[in-house]
Amino acid sequence: MGDSSTFDVETAKAALMDILEAFEKHEQAPKLEQAKKNCGNDMLKTMQYVFPILVQIQMDVIKKYGFSDDRKGIVQFTQEIKVLEQEDETIMNLHGQIRSYFMPPINITNEALL
Repeated sequence: MGDSSTFDVETAKAALMDILEAFEKHEQAPKLEQAKKNCGNDMLKTMQYVFPILVQIQMDVIKKYGFSDDRKGIVQFTQEIKVLEQEDETIMNLHGQIRSYFMPPINITNEALL
């Protein structure tokens, strides 16, 4: 688990930037891009194929910051980030960028609004 006394705003920013960089440069990045292409804007397919890759990449990064590389570690990391993003706008923005990877692109047409 992350140690709250060492997981401060600056460490959180570094972790979030490492995650964003890993989404682009991780050994699984090509697999991630292909999965995103194959899923398009289908949320169910995104959850089935893209989410597991994103979560694995995140787990690989957060273990460097003292969190376990499992589901519990992801939850603890996210909870820490949620607290820190209330204090720091940069953390909020970086976390928002990470969350955007988890959502497929949404194309809104006039028909969808009716």
